[in-house]
Amino acid sequence: MRALLDNNIYVSYLLTPHQPGSIHAIFEAFQQGKFTLLLPEAVMDELTEVISNRPHLAGRIKPEQWNLFRKLLQSSAEIVPVIEQTIPAIGRDAKDDYLLAYAVIGDADYLVTGDKDLLVLKRIADVAIITSIQFAALLASQPPPNN
Repeated sequence: MRALLDNNIYVSYLLTPHQPGSIHAIFEAFQQGKFTLLLPEAVMDELTEVISNRPHLAGRIKPEQWNLFRKLLQSSAEIVPVIEQTIPAIGRDAKDDYLLAYAVIGDADYLVTGDKDLLVLKRIADVAIITSIQFAALLASQPPPNN
C-alpha cells in the first residue's frame, strides 16, 4: 500500500505527536512498515517553509523535533522525483495540483488529506483521496507486515 500525505497531516502530527487518534495511528503504522510513504521533495520544501515561517507553528514545533522528524521521513520514506514539466490544473485550488500530480506520478494508492478542496475530488486516476480517519481505519484492518 502506497500513500502520499498532505502537509496538513504532517503539521497535525508535529503539533500533537503523542495524542491518540487517526494521525498518530498513521505514523505508527508507517514506522511499523504497514505502508510505503511517498515523499516528494516539494512536500518537504513546503513543510519546512510552513513550519519556519508561520509564527503560530514555529513557536509550537521545536527545531530539534522537526529535525528528528525530517530525518525519519527522509530515511524511511520513498522519495518521489521532482516533476519537471508543467503541472496541469486539476483541482478547485491550484495550490493543491502538485499533490495530485505527485500522487499519480508516485503510483500512490491513497492521497491522505484534510483539505476539502482535495477531498471533494474523491479520486484522481487510480488514487483515492481520503481523510486521515479513513486511512487509519484502513491501516487498522491490515494484517501486520511480514518482516
